[in-house]
Amino acid sequence: MTDDVSTEYADPNLAGDGTWSDEGDWDLSDFLTDGEAGGAAVLPVVAIVGRPNVGKSTLVNRILGRREAVVEDVPGVTRDRVSYKAEWTGKQFMVTDTGGWEPDAKGMGMAIATQAEHAMRTADAIVVVVDATVGATATDEAVARVLRRSKTPVLLAANKVDSERLEAEAASLWSLGLGEPYTISATHGRGTGDLLDRILEALPETPRERFAAGGPRRVALVGKPNVGKSSLLNKLAGEERAVVDNVAGTTVDPVDEVIELDGRPWQFVDTAGLRRKVRHATGHEYYASLRTRSALDSAEVALLLIDASQTVTEQDLRVLSMIIDSGRALVVVFNKWDLVDEDRRHDLDNEIDRELARVPWARRVNISALTGRSVQKLVPALEGALESWDKRISTGQLNTWLKEIIAATPPPVRGGRQPRVMFATQAATRPPTFVLFTTGFLEAGYRRFLERKLREQFGFDGSPVRINVRVRDKRDRKK
Repeated sequence: MTDDVSTEYADPNLAGDGTWSDEGDWDLSDFLTDGEAGGAAVLPVVAIVGRPNVGKSTLVNRILGRREAVVEDVPGVTRDRVSYKAEWTGKQFMVTDTGGWEPDAKGMGMAIATQAEHAMRTADAIVVVVDATVGATATDEAVARVLRRSKTPVLLAANKVDSERLEAEAASLWSLGLGEPYTISATHGRGTGDLLDRILEALPETPRERFAAGGPRRVALVGKPNVGKSSLLNKLAGEERAVVDNVAGTTVDPVDEVIELDGRPWQFVDTAGLRRKVRHATGHEYYASLRTRSALDSAEVALLLIDASQTVTEQDLRVLSMIIDSGRALVVVFNKWDLVDEDRRHDLDNEIDRELARVPWARRVNISALTGRSVQKLVPALEGALESWDKRISTGQLNTWLKEIIAATPPPVRGGRQPRVMFATQAATRPPTFVLFTTGFLEAGYRRFLERKLREQFGFDGSPVRINVRVRDKRDRKK
């Protein structure tokens, strides 16, 4: 690359082959990513349970100090058990929000109750929430009968006590046999600090279940409603982990589960299906879409599920754009392959070439979450995508390759001058981010050409690649 370095920009740190020898002078702060996650933490689990619409999700948000769980003044918004990381007085724990528990529920209600029961079995402490303004109902008494037999510490939270006058009425909840009712107002925060102090006292020294904050690789299941995200999660987990129903939009909150596949743990997050643009969504659908974005941001790789039996839609492409913007590794999963005939396969090939032209690098897997067809192919695809996402190319290797490419195909002339590429380096991984230091701007078309050649040489299947240009002029060199 010596020929590409102008004497006008000569620098004592430049080696004879045109590469930079002192990396300390590079200003790459604008291109650095968050990097690898920190070490794993073992956290105790607190389950928040109760009948529908007593304020469980509102209490979860109050404990977290932010609006994380989806809340709406309609019973049954929360349907799955969802875990969040919380902290109080310096101690961290996991708080699990659950759907409304009704022991005699049927259909979807029974599935929601099953999720709540599982949360109670795996928790280190249980907080049962009761609406103090209504008093103990038959459902509350049924819940209490089950919890009285539990060996796990149980705390009774009398919610919606917004004034001292209501505290006297909450005393009637002693009849549930769960001990002292802790009067709180989850909406206004009244009494929640005392409840949290009591929760920390009840938590054991050794948690029952392990929650690793940086251990398993994190996978987000994303896609439009009713493409089979929850069905796939259940198939991988080998249990009814997420509520599944033929009604589109069953999942509202992101649902997470640590699953061991091929001897390795993976943390899967099932997200709400995105129906429309966030600014057009309303109610709990709006907040669910924000949670989906948040789940994607905290993931490392996205499994984009597309219904192979139907035409690729605008909703599918909108979710794809969200994944691309997030910079996450990507595996495109065509689900419901058992419903695809020969004619549909031909049409689908054309749709892939046309609609998914933006991500020719994405790995693709055809599965049926219902029958389990080819589900075992997901792990190799995930591992390959993450390997590319984590890949780093040495500076010397990168510049040797770049010198050959530029010699064969120089950058196009811009403004009567041909830009020179002085040197290049990989500034970050997750996703792989490359910075080219040049004497002039490189056209977008030429950067796409470099990305294509970069992939041909080094791979990066399943991972986005970002190429940034930093133009250096005389003023920069004087500084």
